[in-house]
Amino acid sequence: MKNILVTGACGFIGSHVVEKLVKNGFNVTAMAYYNPLNSNGWLDSLDKKILKNIKIIRGDIRDYNFLHNNTKKIDIVLHLAALIGIPYSYHAPESYIDTNTKGTLNILNCALNNKISQVIITSTSEVYGSAKKIPIFENHSLNAQSPYAASKISADHLALSYYRSFNLPVTILRPFNCFGPRQSMRAIIPTILSQILNKKNVKVGNLTPTRDFTYVEDTALAFLKAIDNKKTFGETINIGNSFEISIKNIINVLKNDFGYKFKVIIDKNRIRPMKSEVMRLYSSNKKAKDILKWEPKYKGINGFKKGLGKTVKWLEDYKKSNFYNSDNYIV
Repeated sequence: MKNILVTGACGFIGSHVVEKLVKNGFNVTAMAYYNPLNSNGWLDSLDKKILKNIKIIRGDIRDYNFLHNNTKKIDIVLHLAALIGIPYSYHAPESYIDTNTKGTLNILNCALNNKISQVIITSTSEVYGSAKKIPIFENHSLNAQSPYAASKISADHLALSYYRSFNLPVTILRPFNCFGPRQSMRAIIPTILSQILNKKNVKVGNLTPTRDFTYVEDTALAFLKAIDNKKTFGETINIGNSFEISIKNIINVLKNDFGYKFKVIIDKNRIRPMKSEVMRLYSSNKKAKDILKWEPKYKGINGFKKGLGKTVKWLEDYKKSNFYNSDNYIV
């Protein structure tokens, strides 16, 4: 079985990918970001039967020598490590270049020097900016409306350049607005739900933008489908639901379908700068269906509601857990 390194394994999507890889029999090395709390992030919350089958290493993708030494016996790299907070990228753009762009460059060089058989790069739908055509196909123009998006566009182009220049087997998966258990409380869905569950007024920013929300189990499955799939080499593939919903309508679903009662307050501090706000994201997942033989299980409005229900249950259980009250808690 293949030896797989997952960067960003301690994070939201990364921990789900690791869990699915182990269940499918892969030899997994999970890279967690080094921190003084001795925490492995969401990996620490996994079932002990899963954890015992994972080799965990702690480090930083900005450290080339660390990466080079730890990829010598790796067959495939799933690269999910990144700085993701869009608002923070307005204040510290250089850190996004260092981690998202230069960190990806380190991954590519290590893969080239250690003759790794495939590198799967994680992109983001934010690289498209506000949709000019609907649905968004992979050939849609790229439009960085935040330093975060610019750092990810740079990383994507670097990866494709290594495929074209050095024949490095690179696959780019471009997830659209993943949601579900373990997501950062900074993201819109857990932000709304956590305020509801704490019986507070719901403070949000702009209610108008639409997003193509994809449940995390579906997103994680796409990574498995891409492994050893030579048809994906040199390709960028959208991983989305092909369904859009506005923030306002998410609130309506929570009120009408889930029975929550709460007051919505518009918080100006949560509103992006006007030219930076991505107003509409709505994917075409035709390429994923054709090449990966993947399509979302949680699709359309009904799939979204089902995923939302599972997210609510997880948040309720999580707040009662020891993990929530430990140093491992991730906001």
